[in-house]
Amino acid sequence: MKLPAQGNEYSDARENSAPLVRRLYIYQKERFPLLGHGLLVAAFSFSAISYSRICRGGEGFVDGKTFATGIFTTISLFLLVRIFDEFKDAADDARFRRELPVPRGLVTFRELAVSGIVVASAQILVNLVFFPRMLSIYAVVMGYLLLMGKEFFVAEWLKKHQFWYVASHMFIIPLIDVYASGLDWLLADADAPAGLLFFFAVSYMNGVVLEVGRKIRAPEKESEGVLTYTSMLGISRAVGLWLATLTATGLLSIAASLFAGYGVAVLAVLGSVFLLCALPALLFLRSPTVKFSKMIEYASAFWTIAMYLTLGGGPMISKLLFH
Repeated sequence: MKLPAQGNEYSDARENSAPLVRRLYIYQKERFPLLGHGLLVAAFSFSAISYSRICRGGEGFVDGKTFATGIFTTISLFLLVRIFDEFKDAADDARFRRELPVPRGLVTFRELAVSGIVVASAQILVNLVFFPRMLSIYAVVMGYLLLMGKEFFVAEWLKKHQFWYVASHMFIIPLIDVYASGLDWLLADADAPAGLLFFFAVSYMNGVVLEVGRKIRAPEKESEGVLTYTSMLGISRAVGLWLATLTATGLLSIAASLFAGYGVAVLAVLGSVFLLCALPALLFLRSPTVKFSKMIEYASAFWTIAMYLTLGGGPMISKLLFH
């Protein structure tokens, strides 16, 4: 694919001529905020390890070195997903989203490619040094990411079939989850607990909740060439789709909690979080404003964090503090 030339009416000459470190800082701030994404992925990884350990009946938590190394790998894997997306979406971004960092010339594709190679090399080195056994799962994740980058060699077909586009791309999340949980069961020479299948399903659906939630827009925020579910389906059907994915994730979360042997308190938390997160969608149906569309996006993120902490993080912290 021939990548479009960079620089346009949104370009800032001072920013574009700044040192690379400064430009990469601005890039991550806009496209992959390390603090916000880091906290979400840390909760994701902590919960995957915790859920696996609880289902296995393991004592305590993994050691700090293992957790820190795993956190680095999982966060940087999601960063690679973002970098791959820049290349995959290059033509559409240059045409319809010219304010983004790459089209306006803040960073070049070459700089992103080099950054991606550095990140991947660091991942391989860290895993090779601390737990080479994890490289088998890492290789599967990277293989799938490479296929995503090539749109599974059916880019035009996927572009015309949004359902299959989303369905295929969301598998990267449970695959990274397999890596995170493997920091428990694989390194402990144990079989993966069967309950992890429920947890992986929750991870998959959480990705769909986030994907749909961030693409529900108020009418005045719709723009040409930017795919949103409200523009594709209309407001009522788009909100209905989001609520359906929220409900499906909630039911899978209940199944995961029952498998892990959690009590009524966890079920009450799941139900309360569901009602709280569903509220913005109902408000948006009554009044499709920018404010309520942003609330749906925030509710999607809150739901995702709450699911991970409720299923893995919270019970593990409780065990560590009170047992």
